[in-house]
Amino acid sequence: MQGNRSDEAPAPSIKKLGGAIAGLLQGHLELIGIEFQEERVRVFKLFLLASISLILGLLILVGLSAAVVILFWDTHPIAAILVLCLLYAIGMIVCVSRAARLAKESAAPFQATVEELSRNRERLMP
Repeated sequence: MQGNRSDEAPAPSIKKLGGAIAGLLQGHLELIGIEFQEERVRVFKLFLLASISLILGLLILVGLSAAVVILFWDTHPIAAILVLCLLYAIGMIVCVSRAARLAKESAAPFQATVEELSRNRERLMP
């Protein structure tokens, strides 16, 4: 006589499935929180260092510019000022182009979270 049991594996209960989904969501939320905190600290440090560098660089440029203009004041003051302006313009163009390239090449934020979600989707889908 055959029993009432079938050869198929029992279907997971709704509670187990809900618990697994809740566990996955909790893990993802924790990972997002950690990545957000790391990104916030990194951006603050970057902003602080960039600000200090900008102020110090500006002070150096003002001092050197004054020295060059004073040096050429008797002979060619306008030429000295124009040459300095040209050099500053070239430097600005180089910096802006590098900043734009760096912004395009930067990694997407929360990349680890996106990769983890993809792995979970692959595991859950047949």
